[in-house]
Amino acid sequence: MKMENVIRILAGCMMLISVALGHFVSEWWLLLGVFVGLNLIQSAFTGFCPAENILRKLGVGKAGGACCCSSSSVS
Repeated sequence: MKMENVIRILAGCMMLISVALGHFVSEWWLLLGVFVGLNLIQSAFTGFCPAENILRKLGVGKAGGACCCSSSSVS
């Protein structure tokens, strides 16, 4: 699986977890969703994606499937 897909899955899961915890536990958990959204916007403008760096160090995703660069290969 490409790194871009892994990042999207991670961001989507974090948003769903944030909404569920915000509903059932405390409204303060909605700040997690705000943080994820701001991080996605930031990575679109700067090309720096902390989640990508962490996942790459853990060996997740294929090499060359960067989530935050504009050049993507079409299979």
